[in-house]
Order: sequence, then C-alpha cells, then structure tokens
Amino acid sequence: MSVATTLRGKARLIASIAPALAVIMALLWLAPTVKPAAARSKTESSERYLSPLEMRLSPDGRLLYVVCQASDELRVVNIGSGKVETVVPLGRAPRGITLSPDRAQIYVTNSTDDTVSVIDAATLKVTRTLPTGFEPAGVVSDRTGETLYVANRLSGDISVIDVKTGLEMNRLLAGRGASYLALSPDGKSVYATHIYPNPGAFRTPPTSEITVIDTARQTVVERKPLHNVAGMFHVELSADGRLGVVTQLRPKNLVPLAHVEHGWVFGNSLTLFGEDVGGTVQVPIDELDRYYSLPWGVVIAPDKSKMFITTAASESVTVIDVPNLLGYVRTRREPFVNDLSASANYVVARIPVGHNPRGLLLSKDGKLLYVANRLDDNVSVIDTAKNQVVSTIDLGGPKTINAFRRGERIFFTADYAFQGQFGCSNCHLDATIDGLQWDLEPDGFGKDIVDNRSLEDLAGTEPFKWNGGNPDMPTECGPRVEKYFFRSQSFGDHELTDLVTFVYSLPYRPNRYRLANGELTPAQERGKAIFERTKYKNGSPIPEKNQCGYCHSGPKYTNQKQLDVGSGKPTDRSPLVDVAHLRNVVYSAPYLHDGSANSLEEIWTVFNPKDTHGVTNDLTKDELNDLIEYLKTL
Repeated sequence: MSVATTLRGKARLIASIAPALAVIMALLWLAPTVKPAAARSKTESSERYLSPLEMRLSPDGRLLYVVCQASDELRVVNIGSGKVETVVPLGRAPRGITLSPDRAQIYVTNSTDDTVSVIDAATLKVTRTLPTGFEPAGVVSDRTGETLYVANRLSGDISVIDVKTGLEMNRLLAGRGASYLALSPDGKSVYATHIYPNPGAFRTPPTSEITVIDTARQTVVERKPLHNVAGMFHVELSADGRLGVVTQLRPKNLVPLAHVEHGWVFGNSLTLFGEDVGGTVQVPIDELDRYYSLPWGVVIAPDKSKMFITTAASESVTVIDVPNLLGYVRTRREPFVNDLSASANYVVARIPVGHNPRGLLLSKDGKLLYVANRLDDNVSVIDTAKNQVVSTIDLGGPKTINAFRRGERIFFTADYAFQGQFGCSNCHLDATIDGLQWDLEPDGFGKDIVDNRSLEDLAGTEPFKWNGGNPDMPTECGPRVEKYFFRSQSFGDHELTDLVTFVYSLPYRPNRYRLANGELTPAQERGKAIFERTKYKNGSPIPEKNQCGYCHSGPKYTNQKQLDVGSGKPTDRSPLVDVAHLRNVVYSAPYLHDGSANSLEEIWTVFNPKDTHGVTNDLTKDELNDLIEYLKTL
C-alpha cells in the first residue's frame, strides 16, 4: 500500500507541531484544529524513532546487526526468534557498518561525531573510538584487517586509518559527498561513490565518478567518470569480481521542469562496470509510465542470478535478472539509459516493502533478503525464490506516529508526484542539497535559474525562494509544489502541516571549522574584522547597504530582505535576490542565487567586479582568504 493511501485512509491524528513557538504559529492557519503544544500528549512530542539504515550479519548467520541512525544505536537481532537481543549505544547519527575480516570487530561510523565506534563482536561493547574526516558514512576494512577506509561526506574524502594505532595515516580525495564503499572480492581495490556532483562549469551536465583505490599502495589509481549523473549511492561487486553496480540518479536539470508527464525530471538508473560489461554502462530501471524513485541499496546474489535494489522513495525492492541484464547490455551496443522500454528485458519483479527502504543484505545461503525500512523501524524479510515478503522483524521502535514522523515519510516518498516519479528527497538528498541548479517552470522557461538551498534550521529565515516570493514554508511546499512540480493533487491541510513540521525540525549540522572552545583562529579573527568593517582602507565610510553586516545580520546572518547585489543574470526576471542566511554556508556550494559560483572565493573574484556585493576589490588574496575562513565558521 502506498504512503498516500495509508496516510489518507487513516483518521488524521492531532498534529504535533515543532517545539518552537514561532513554527507553531506559522502553521496554525493550515490546521486550525491543532491543539496548543501544552495540550498535546508528552508521548507524541517526545518519541524517539530508530531509523534503521544499514545492516550486517554475524559470521554464523545467527545475528543481524542493524545500525539505527535516529536512536544512535546498534540493535542486534536474533534471526531465529526475530527479537532484539542487545542494544549497543553509539555516537551521534551512526551511518555505515562493516566487520573485520576475522569477524571479531564491528565498525560503525558516527556521522555527527566524526568518529568510528569499534565494537567487540563477542561482548557487544564499544572498545575504542577512532577519529575520521567530516561526517563519515561508508566504511570497509582491507583483507588484512590492518586498515580501515572511511568515506567522509562533508569533507569529500576517504580516511585511511591504521587499526592498530587508531590513527589516520592518509586522506584521499574522492568525489563530492563521498558516502559508500565496497571492497573487491580479491581485496585489491576499494570502490567509492559520492552523493553530490563534482564541481563543474555553470549549466553543464553534472558529472560524478567511481573512485578506485589500490589497497596495496593506499592511493587512488582511477576515477571512472559518470556523465549526467548526480546522486550516487551504494556500490556492490559480484562474488567473482567481474561485475560492479552503482545505484544512481540522472537529473534532467538543464531543461525546464515542464516535462513531468514524460518522465523528464529524474532517471532512476544503475551504472554497471567490470569485465562482464567492459567499461561502464548506464541502464534504466524505470518503466514507461511507471517510475522507481531513488535507487539506493544494491546486492548481487552469490551465483549472480539476481540483483536486488531498494528504491527508497517508491517503498519497493526491484529485482533484476542478471543474465538477462548482461545479455541485453551486450546486444544493445548504443547507449539506452533513457529508453524506458529497456527495463522490461531484465526487471523481473517489484516487491512492496516499508517506508524508505535503504540498506539490504542476503542470508548466507542467499534464500532470504533483509531490507531495512528506515521510516518504519523494522526489517522486511523477502523469500528470494518467490520474490515476496514472508515476515517482518520489529526492531522495537515507538508505535505512535507523530507529526514529525508523518512529515518525514511525506518528505522521503515519491508517492505524491505524478506516476510516483520523485519527491522532496530527490532534490534534498538525505534532507540536504543536491548541488544542482534547476530551471523551474513557475518562473518561465529559461528564467530565474535557481540553486538548491540547504534546509537546515529554516525558521526565522523567511521569505523563501531566491526572489523571496514565498512568504512562509506552507506556501513554499503547498499548492505551488502540487501544480508545478508533482503535477498532481498532493497534500491535504494536515499533510502539509506535517511536512512543514518536519522541514522546520531539521537542525544545523555541527560546524567543523569552529574551534571546540568557541574561539577563532588568528585568520578567522582577521576575517571577522573584514566582515564587520564599516570603512574602506582609505578611511572613508562604506555605504551601509554595502556592508556585509547590513544584509547578513541577526542570529542566522540574514536581514530577510530582497536586494540587488549585482549578481543578476540576463535570465533573471528581476535583479533582486533574497538575502541568503549564512549559517553553515560552507556546506552548501555552489553559491549565488543561480549556483554560478563554484566556491566562496568565486563570489568575490569573479562575480563582484564593481563591489556591489560587499566591498572586496581592495582586499589582498590573503585578506580574502581570511574573510572566507571566517565565513566557514558561521
């Protein structure tokens, strides 16, 4: 049953609005029957969900280790009984998991803490904590067990960690948003993917890469380019090492968003690589008039008969006949990734599972497939011969579904869009950004190209849209989305209230550029002085409206006004842009309203020739560097 059917078929619960009073007041017009916060039950407002994300099996296949991102835990399930036996507390927002080659240690990345928890598999106790780069996600061990490789999403690199000392030996450059890793069966290579496109020229097709690391030399030896790809997720290799698979998105962001009825928004697809295909080949998994949004996890059967893919926004698992797929690839010599008739030749089943399925794995004999349903706090168990769910493992999360969770489900599903093509989370991957620029139809074809903004802690940054045209979040997410994006009758009043509740609840991620004691480095102090200056170097006053602190004022560094800062383009209908908030601005490249600046430096070296966007032309290179170092701390 789809998310929309489930939500609309149930009696609507009294919404639990975000804790902040400002958010509650902003939403009351949408849901006049919502009770004040004080009148709602404590149970509804304080639920702590689990959000299972990734899994691994114990060596004997008896235990299932489940990483629960929202509750900061590893839950250990006895597969025989289907019950949780042990709960292991971890760091904040755990994300990836792997086992040591001897299966004596379990490694789990803690994305908010920038660490890896080392768990003794016998005692199920955390024995050590290892430092990593910024926001660690995927993790694998080499064959010897002496080295860990950790993909760091925010720093876009891969930490190489000596397990014995617990120290980072090296940091390898990967694609932007490095996230998922796989070790080749022979142990010679590590393959890495990344969720954001690499920086490129403005309004050109996005490019990504599969980063290949030689484990003997611990260096990057190849970057397999993937064209027109932005949004790469799990990577997997067959047991014989001859076939690799990456799940991915192919966004159609260079054309106006006016072709939803033709499937012209996202292509849900895979990249195949390895000896079986001889290079890299992109293949679609969508069908004509049916779309399977956000392909995320992937696993290949040991005998290479089948491949299983979680389509996270479609609440399903796609089953592919691998021999048929390889045969079709070898027959179709020309590219066919945009051919929606192709998938009928190799997709053999679509299995409905729970909300937002992510990680998946096969039992040792390959007869059962386990699927982590992130927004249901359970695991679907699929019979791989029958291609159907035969049981569900309850991980023990709350049974009350509050407004936050309802809104989160709406955000992460494609169920509301025409033919289930895409949802909020397609453009805001894991509730962040996608690093792309879009030509949105409401503004006119080829007009007002817009960069995708971050969703962190948005309350108090109104209005929205780059031109400030939407006064509040209900307007931003309401009828406009239905008409111009989803092309369908979407949210009822309470559904929209729940969605806005979730969006407003998204916090700032920790800023890694601030010192732990809150002080600034000398360079950051110098940059702060430049940011706050009111005079030119010659002593004459800078006009108030051209001072950094005028536009970027207040707790979130925005005066919430629309101003002309000279960055307008011929494609813009108006030179006025909404003043962006600067908190965590370092994480949201590219920059400017249309994403034309790849870096903070380009804002002032390329796009500010007349000092209309702050006074920077009198700065030396070192002074501009200091200003940027300060901005990174905001």
